Amino acid sequence: MPILTKRPNKTPLGLYIHVPFCRSKCQYCDFYSLATKDDKLIDGYLDAVCDHIKEAGDLAPGYKVDTIYFGGGTPSFFGAEGMAVILTTIRRNFDVDNNAEITFEANPDSVSDRLLHRLRAEGFNRVSLGIQSDDDEMLKKLGRPHTYSQAVSAYYKIRKAGFRNVSVDLMYGLPGQDLQDWQETLDNVLRLNPEHISCYALKIEEGTPFAGYREALNLPDDDTQADMYLTAVETLRGRGFRQYEISNFCRKGLISKHNMKYWTGGEYLGFGPSASSDFAGKRYTLKRDLQAYITGIREGGDIMEDLQEIPMRERAGEYLMLRLRTNVGIEAQEYEKMFLLPFAPLEEVLEKRRRFFHATQTDTGRWVLTPKGYLVSNDIITDLLLAQDKSNPMNRI
Repeated sequence: MPILTKRPNKTPLGLYIHVPFCRSKCQYCDFYSLATKDDKLIDGYLDAVCDHIKEAGDLAPGYKVDTIYFGGGTPSFFGAEGMAVILTTIRRNFDVDNNAEITFEANPDSVSDRLLHRLRAEGFNRVSLGIQSDDDEMLKKLGRPHTYSQAVSAYYKIRKAGFRNVSVDLMYGLPGQDLQDWQETLDNVLRLNPEHISCYALKIEEGTPFAGYREALNLPDDDTQADMYLTAVETLRGRGFRQYEISNFCRKGLISKHNMKYWTGGEYLGFGPSASSDFAGKRYTLKRDLQAYITGIREGGDIMEDLQEIPMRERAGEYLMLRLRTNVGIEAQEYEKMFLLPFAPLEEVLEKRRRFFHATQTDTGRWVLTPKGYLVSNDIITDLLLAQDKSNPMNRI
């Protein structure tokens, strides 16, 4: 009888596919996307991203893909056929877990029964629906290409197609929005009963249309935005949602596994223009130019904006910045083992913050921020990084 040896476990890997096509650009959006459905450009993108996936698959024999995320842009606008081709290419070139979380982002105006049934049949099992607001006038201000009734209709189509894990994106701190408006948005969307809700504060990014007339937007002040955030936390908690990251809430066991890779230091590979990767100790971003991406893949040219090997000292800082965004938090023994740095100086900072109800410890001894702590997380992280820098013996040489 042959001797059976246990096969070593493969390292988990996430894949992100950036689909850079939209029906139109929103007023606040600074993600790389093009408002076009040029068949030639789309075909060039599809060929390039599939060729890129084939090349990358050879570099990851020791990895098992457990999350795949199609973001954008608007993947639902790109269409089911293209996404099906990409997913098939991934399966042929990577070892994909049978239970992998496979997500696609969708806008309500580009959701159809045909698209949903095709993607469900291909193995997609999670949808992230961009609703943003329940106010049609607000949606117009934001440049969203849909109404709230379209969003509700799209949600029920998603359910009818058999998807049992649906996330909804909402925004607060919008032009002219007050606390009551935000509460009504939460109440209306909760009637849909999604498994996951993301609540993002509007940020005015340079280079977007909103940046050109920021002063005329009548945005809520910082205190009102803070009240909106805390209202979301309390409302969602009361409806059975668990906050597991600054902006993300879910029913039990239904976190976004893909996004948690970003926040907990997992490895991931990105495909498509502007996509980022953190793989085999290196981090890089692809060029924010679709034609340059297509040409680079086709002709074997450089498609990267930057490539850097991240030193352990920087990883230690990222451990603090990213994990404290989540309910995973940080832990003394884990930190000292990973980075060979003392945790005591960090604990001093966290103990001070505990007095202001900004930080707390779980039953297992992990430090996490409270909802009030999330509101001042930038200040807390700055204090922690300063304490970390002083405790690093390399800084005293």
